[in-house]
Amino acid sequence: MSTLNAGLTLIRSAWRRVSAANGWLGQRFNAVMPKGLYARALLIMIVPMVLLQSVVAFVFMERHWNTVTRRLSAAVVQDIAALIDVYKGYPQDKDRALLRRIAQDRLGLVVDFLSPGDMPPPGPKPFFSLLDQSISRQISRQIAKPFWIDTVGRSNLVEIRIQLDDAVMRIFAQRSAAYASNSEIFLFWMVGTSAILLIVAVLFLRNQIRPILRLADAAESFGKGRDVPNFRPRGAREVRRAAYAFIEMKSRVERSIEQRTAMLAGVSHDLRTILTRFKLELALIGDSPEADGMRKDVDEMAAMLEAYLAFARGDSGEQAQPTDMAAALEELRCDAERHGHAATVTFHGQPVVTVKPAAFKRCLANLVSNAARHANSIAITGHRDHRYLSVTVDDDGPGIPQEMREEVFKPFLRLDDARNQDEGGTGLGLAIARAIARSHGGDITLGDSPMGGLRATVRVPV
Repeated sequence: MSTLNAGLTLIRSAWRRVSAANGWLGQRFNAVMPKGLYARALLIMIVPMVLLQSVVAFVFMERHWNTVTRRLSAAVVQDIAALIDVYKGYPQDKDRALLRRIAQDRLGLVVDFLSPGDMPPPGPKPFFSLLDQSISRQISRQIAKPFWIDTVGRSNLVEIRIQLDDAVMRIFAQRSAAYASNSEIFLFWMVGTSAILLIVAVLFLRNQIRPILRLADAAESFGKGRDVPNFRPRGAREVRRAAYAFIEMKSRVERSIEQRTAMLAGVSHDLRTILTRFKLELALIGDSPEADGMRKDVDEMAAMLEAYLAFARGDSGEQAQPTDMAAALEELRCDAERHGHAATVTFHGQPVVTVKPAAFKRCLANLVSNAARHANSIAITGHRDHRYLSVTVDDDGPGIPQEMREEVFKPFLRLDDARNQDEGGTGLGLAIARAIARSHGGDITLGDSPMGGLRATVRVPV
């Protein structure tokens, strides 16, 4: 039983190591693989093509090119062996004229004879020379005499020297007679067709990817609350189907927003009419402590109504347009100073950003008014780069505990202990600000301020 448990433990340990190795390899593979659809599609097309061409080239080199080269080399060596037999069988041909003529006219070889000691020492063998290997093997097998060959000295000739009994036979053969020289044409054809296929694939994929990118840009612009002009479904059937689905979804969302806006406008009109009637009746009553209290209640009710309607409406009817954020932040600073607070503004980068001007200013104004309600000094800082616009509002107030910094964005939530609540309020300021920031595709976060209070950071894409 103990042996079985030990075996199971060993198997589990080995399986964990294999799983860990597999996970590590998967992470490394994902890290080096391209992330874009265009690059991945090209890779899907290129890798099989390269593998196929590699297999074809290997089969050609191994089954055709090597075989033809070996047979051509064997034929040349057979001709040389026949010349050696003629040399030995006809000693009466003293000047070897007949042998030279037969080699030249019938075999295409140039033959001459050198002194017995005229055999060069063996030189370095060329790296991966199929011709050198094949001729050396055939001479060793068919002639079996000392030899010396040079397959690289001249571009179109192969020199072979063979040690005979009384002389050294030197033979010059055409390289094409012993070597399959059409391999370059095959390789050029293979590379050329692959390049043409790759160019066609690149052009085709660019046209197929472009509608997907336009659909993604349209969806991103719509998510940021911007208009999507001149967007039409294009591309393959599946891409067109996704584009039509996006257009239909966009229409349904816009109709829902229009219906909600119209309903809220009606509710706002009716409630404002009643509040106006209350104010008129109070004005007719005259001045009295009771009337003053009722006027204060009516004013507070009107302010609460405006806050509720703004939160429910979300300022959705406004169109995004280029806005000078540096000027907008300067207006917020002036408003804070008019209410008796020390405020500073700093902006870095290009100030013109495409946002919904009134909505985004309301978002920042809610943050500044929230800071002004609980602090004496405010610092507003803007920064714009090629991707995001970030605006931070710092104050020197009591701040908000870290565990409550997400809770304060809930509608109608008012903290009792974190910040001074004597000023009243509806509990919708931060909720409205975050809703506006998210309608621009961004968000609002809260943190600790270098001034000792709270830092509110608005970050939206540009």
